[in-house]
Amino acid sequence: MNSRIEIIRKSVVEMDTDAIVNAANCSLLGGGGVDGAIHRAAGRELLEECRALGGCKTGDAKITKGYNLKAKYVIHAVGPVYSGRPEDAVLLASCYKKGMDLALENKCRSIAFCGISTGVYGYPLEEAAKISAKTVKDWLEQHPDFAIKVYFCCFTEKEYETYNKITEPIAINSVYNQIEASCGALLKETKK
Repeated sequence: MNSRIEIIRKSVVEMDTDAIVNAANCSLLGGGGVDGAIHRAAGRELLEECRALGGCKTGDAKITKGYNLKAKYVIHAVGPVYSGRPEDAVLLASCYKKGMDLALENKCRSIAFCGISTGVYGYPLEEAAKISAKTVKDWLEQHPDFAIKVYFCCFTEKEYETYNKITEPIAINSVYNQIEASCGALLKETKK
């Protein structure tokens, strides 16, 4: 099965995907930036469902309905406030992994991520982009039988340029791996 990663210059709030990922705070009750924009666009029902979830720990994620959004689901991932400690990267990677896990559990065929922790939480953009791209790529390689289209939504031009710079080597390796797999299958067929 073929999964695909695409970098786009668009707000995650506008995405017509099975799931979007919200850069949430621990309360899950909305806030500033993309979190507030998602809550405003989804409507009051999202806040009511989030209240019932009882919050979320840093590095974890929870899923709700999308309500008035184009997306069927909102995955609320709580990223770390950047401190420069090694556990920041572990917690950030966990957000992307948990988001992908919830997409799988809910049979999502498309998911759109915003830049988790790169706003007011202060995570350096290039480092966060590397972590997110590697984590998602690794997850896709560990789940070869699950096809999903993954979008990294970049709200600013700087984000878009950074993600394109970071993911270019990943995309080339992914294409190489697909060609290698296709050639291997073709060789097996010709040996029969």
